[in-house]
Amino acid sequence: MQPSMFNVRVPLEDRNEVFLMNTFTDAQLIVSRDVADVLDRVGAGDHALSAEETEALATLQENGFIVESRESDRRQLDQFFREFRESCEQLRVTVLTTLQCNFACDYCLQGDHGDYNRHAVKMSLETAERVASWTEGRLDAVSPESMVLTFFGGEPLLNLPVLYYLAERVAASCSARGVRLMINIITNGLLLTPDIVDRLLPFGLNGVKVTLDGDRETHNRMRPLRGGQGTFDRIVNNIRQVAHKCRISIGGNFDESSVDSYPALLDFLREQEFADKLAKVAFKPIIREARAQKPKGYIPLTAVGTSGKPLNGSCMTAAGTGTNACSNCSFLDEKISYLREETIARGFRTVDGVHMGPCEIHKRHAHTIGPDGSMYACPGFAGESTTSTGHIDGREEEWRNRAAERFERLAAWKECNDCAFIPVCAGGCSVASHSELSDMNKPNCHKPSFESSLAALAHQAAREMAPALAG
Repeated sequence: MQPSMFNVRVPLEDRNEVFLMNTFTDAQLIVSRDVADVLDRVGAGDHALSAEETEALATLQENGFIVESRESDRRQLDQFFREFRESCEQLRVTVLTTLQCNFACDYCLQGDHGDYNRHAVKMSLETAERVASWTEGRLDAVSPESMVLTFFGGEPLLNLPVLYYLAERVAASCSARGVRLMINIITNGLLLTPDIVDRLLPFGLNGVKVTLDGDRETHNRMRPLRGGQGTFDRIVNNIRQVAHKCRISIGGNFDESSVDSYPALLDFLREQEFADKLAKVAFKPIIREARAQKPKGYIPLTAVGTSGKPLNGSCMTAAGTGTNACSNCSFLDEKISYLREETIARGFRTVDGVHMGPCEIHKRHAHTIGPDGSMYACPGFAGESTTSTGHIDGREEEWRNRAAERFERLAAWKECNDCAFIPVCAGGCSVASHSELSDMNKPNCHKPSFESSLAALAHQAAREMAPALAG
């Protein structure tokens, strides 16, 4: 017997106790220092324990803190990822109704910059019908208990005919098969209206995520319209009109120039009459593509898709949602933890920073479908033609097959050695690794952020639970 590689601990100095967590079993215990010492002694090969210590050891073993061997830990980890990937409990489909956007966010490759929207693809009703037929085929093949249909883009509300058609058709298909449907929308919020919410509620509208990039001044700088007009007040007013009708989550994307404005945003939200109706508030760093400087005299090239038009992916609002990881600098780890603490301090529900993954890129029955019917492993890769893993019409193309094989082998976590956070991180965000490291199979490590979140989780648990084990 030996301690699990997935054990993490936080000393609770003021209580003379220790918070223990196993990230694989999600077991959480507050124990005396004597019990924590038992773990260390077992790890050192000392099994000469008293009757009381043996009883404590049995409880630790029951919760996964003590395992047979390191090899058994690794076998269970491999099995966990296999079962996670192959699970048929839920079918997840994200549909990009369009890559067009009515914003001109300065950090995004999309938006109403130049003539981009003239080239951006918009899903037709004919393609939407094929998407619906493909979805029905997947429902029959997978037989899930539930389905999550997420509308995204670009700005998904720019293509309401397709959005309404798919919501109604998929809702009918799920109902006929006894599958529970949940519909989500990720939107910039500018076009969100009570009529849209009312139209979708009968089909299973579960929630709407709206992005606010800081306080009024900062958001208007980061997410303006093409003419530079601010969007903050209109979005907040739209939220105010629908917050009592459906679950609203607030997201935000920060960089070094905007992060310090988020406490003011939180204060503003706390003062709104809809504050207690917000389902979640969470912020994440902006993923920026690393670009090497070009020598003078060279003409920069624009990547193009198979159509020959400029290549741009899905909205950067969603990139990196797996683990909130997007850079290797400590600045981000510190700011992620800082904003989470500020959010909690104002009474909003948010992610705890520990239970962050694995994300849907590791699920076989999670799909992202672009406006032209191309399929992707997750929204962060959508629109980049070389990463398309297939097409809804079933066409066989070697380059798509090669991409699908790359995602099938995706396992950045295998390079993370004995890191205790592998079960809740899976090696980090593959989109960030692809964008910043040019290799989606490389880990995108943010261990300091996990450790900081673990400390916050430990102190919260200490306030809520009595000691589980005493030495």
